[in-house]
Amino acid sequence: MNAKRYPSCILASCCVPWNEDGTLAESIFRREIRNLLANLTRDVYIFGTAGEGYAVSDKQFDQIVRVFREETNQPDVRGMVGLISLSLPTMIERMERAREIGICHFQISLPSWGALTDGELKIFFQETCGRFPDCSFLHYNLMRTKRLVSPEEYAILAERHPNLVAAKNSTDDQERIRGLITKAPQLQHFFTETGFAYGSELGECGFLISMASVHFAEAKRYFAAGRGGDKETLLRGQQELLGMVTDLVALGRSEAHMDGAYDKVFCKIHDPEFPLRLLPPYAGLSEATFQRITAMIRDKYPRWNNKI
Repeated sequence: MNAKRYPSCILASCCVPWNEDGTLAESIFRREIRNLLANLTRDVYIFGTAGEGYAVSDKQFDQIVRVFREETNQPDVRGMVGLISLSLPTMIERMERAREIGICHFQISLPSWGALTDGELKIFFQETCGRFPDCSFLHYNLMRTKRLVSPEEYAILAERHPNLVAAKNSTDDQERIRGLITKAPQLQHFFTETGFAYGSELGECGFLISMASVHFAEAKRYFAAGRGGDKETLLRGQQELLGMVTDLVALGRSEAHMDGAYDKVFCKIHDPEFPLRLLPPYAGLSEATFQRITAMIRDKYPRWNNKI
């Protein structure tokens, strides 16, 4: 058995709150990070799709990374910075600036203007993992990049790059989950709610939290059930979370289609001052829809209704 390069944990996104003028709501952002670290997990990241990493300018990127570093600069915290761009040179430049202030954990996604060929995929990882051997990398594998890295490709990449430590896959395909865990066992594979339940039955994996973040204590119980082989608790939680996601999307689909629109609902449940807006041109959910979502959770899924 290959030892995992990254621990099994709950991995949580820190969404970015925006003022009406599009500037960072810094005090709310700091409060969100502190709440996650104190009550949910010590593994947090910024700038995934939910964190609008695709939308920020370089100026916004630098400001938010600085604040994030200040809040996560603790010995037992792993603060990870996401890099999403059509431009590999832009990603490299952002990484260099983040490294200068102490960031050493990065989350990378493939450039998405065109699907990378096999040769281009090799170059991408060489220019990220290979260029910065003193940093660790998690690869965010999603179809928005127009191609998925296969379990077989992860096996090759993991052998080539010892600082490629983990991967995020938002999939509930049981065969794909099995392939990821068995063919690239040295990587820590993070799955969202449904996939985590399947992956836990096959071996060690990580929990990429999304819907479950509406209730930190229940989310931690769900994660512990997967780690401890408590199938009854795991199945019950999986069924409830699947239902919640279905109902959530049904309530919001007429207003918003970006992941962050829904994740900001979860943030607002914990902090009523958290704004729902996204950076333009993307639309967030309305206050009225937020109230319908919280009522849905309260009435249909009461076990998930408490904040922490």
